[in-house]
Amino acid sequence: MNYEIVTLKEKIVAGISARTSNTSPEMGAIIGQLWNRFYNEGIYASIPDKINTKALGIYTDYTSEEKGEYTVMAACETSKVPEHAGNLVVRRIPAGKYAKFVIKGHMQKAVADFWQELWTMNLSRTFHSDFEEYQNSDMENAEIHIYIGLQEE
Repeated sequence: MNYEIVTLKEKIVAGISARTSNTSPEMGAIIGQLWNRFYNEGIYASIPDKINTKALGIYTDYTSEEKGEYTVMAACETSKVPEHAGNLVVRRIPAGKYAKFVIKGHMQKAVADFWQELWTMNLSRTFHSDFEEYQNSDMENAEIHIYIGLQEE
């Protein structure tokens, strides 16, 4: 898989979250339900101060690299921490070096295939924050930019 190394500034994100692991038989259902809630319960629409219309899928709070539990978020980048976050989870994606992958195709299949291939790659990952940035909402012809946190060398 081709990728480029990019340096990102810190991002403030707001959304909803859940815990799962790649070995959990419920992982797909947990992530699917999270995205369903994000859009169908008006959470996406309620996030204040979005800097754009892109949705983010964020993976953070890893307990032990790709085999342990992690927090998954459905979120948007915001220009500031919301004053009245309510039920929103607010996090910061740290500034730093990331491997940026661009994938295209059927949204769910392209993302699932990406992660399967990523787990076979030899990247010096931080396992702090990785995220998917959905460039459009076309389920059949999605373009998704995926950022994988890399250790500084």
